[in-house]
Formats: sequence, C-alpha cells, structure tokens
Amino acid sequence: MYKVVIPGDFLSEEANRAGEGTYVDDGKVYAMKYGIMDDKEEIKVVGLAGKYVPSKGDIVIGKIVEISFPYWIVDIASPYEARLHISELAKGDERRIEFGSMNKYLYLGDLIVAKVLNVDAMMRVDLALKDEFKIGGRGRLIEISHTKVPRVIGRSGSMIKMLKEKCNCFIFIAKNGRIWIKGSDDEMNRASQVVLMIANEAHTSGLTDRVGDFLDSFKKRRG
Repeated sequence: MYKVVIPGDFLSEEANRAGEGTYVDDGKVYAMKYGIMDDKEEIKVVGLAGKYVPSKGDIVIGKIVEISFPYWIVDIASPYEARLHISELAKGDERRIEFGSMNKYLYLGDLIVAKVLNVDAMMRVDLALKDEFKIGGRGRLIEISHTKVPRVIGRSGSMIKMLKEKCNCFIFIAKNGRIWIKGSDDEMNRASQVVLMIANEAHTSGLTDRVGDFLDSFKKRRG
C-alpha cells in the first residue's frame, strides 16, 4: 500500500528498516521529505517532485520486475508500481497460464508497451497490453523526465517527425518518459544524442532550429 507523507510524519518504530528519505529519532522512523512511503522491505520515502504519476489511458513502457501470481509487477518509472494480470495474455481464460509458467510469457527484465487501464484510490495501477506489446532485440531504451516528453514530440508532432526522418530511426515515445529507438548503431547513437539534447535544453528558445542544424551537420560530415 502506498501512502503520501510529509516531512516529520511518523512512519514506524522499526528503526533498523529505515531507508532513503527517512530519519530516525528516539528509535522511531520519520519522513524526511514529501513523497510516497514504501515499506515493502526497508522503509523509504520516494519524492514526488518531478516524478511520473500515472493516469488512466496513458501509454507507457514498463519493465517486468516481479512475478506474483496472478500478476506481473511492472516498473513504469513512477513511485507507483503497476500490475499486469495474466488475463491480458490468456485472453480471459486464467486457467491457461499457471503460476509456474508465467515466466514463459514474460520474464524479469522484459520490456512491454502497455496502457494504464485503471488507477484506484490507493494508487494501485492496472495495465492493459497494447498490440505488439513486447519490445526488445536490436534497439535502445533511453529515459528522460516525463515532463520533457511534450518537447521531444513538438508542436503537432513536428520535432519527433524531424527526428525520425533525419535520424532514419523508429522512435517510440511513452508518456512516462521512456523512449525506444530502433535502427543501425550510428542512427541510434545520433537519435539518442539528439533526444537527450532536447531534454536538457527544453526550456530554451530556438531549440527546433538548433536541433535541425545539428542533424544536418551529421549529413554534411558523412557527405
């Protein structure tokens, strides 16, 4: 269960479990910052500032981090983990996937493209799978702040269109700030470099022109 806490909130009397974002006073654990309390193993507080908070309908790239029948637990680059129910792969027939065979479908570390199906009042996040949901192989995953995603996409998709055309890459941008790039090594290097440039300079003016000039310089050097 996730709980929003503020600095000074009492968390636990188990001082030996105190972790990141907490402090111990007189043998008791307190929150050091505003954020989400996570007490799965050690007790820690994950800061909310700048963190991706999922909303229903978001398309995300997630990573399988745990198998807990009947769910795969998915890291979605958020303080909140997400759950993927076996029915998403079993087409509604839960008997087709047993606990011991779940890793045959999705294993730890696998990357998936999913849609946020629901977020309840306790911030339990349920996912639905998208078509061609599993990604991997010859490609590269990079991560930026989810707040910079609109800048990478650009107005009416102008920036991402230019990136795809000039980098000659497949580029998929998820709402949670994860980006999957697929192409040759040189193309992926170039696209990754430019995406990170956009994220770092998102607040500056004239960025689109600078990105265009930067990409054109590659062609001139290769020519």
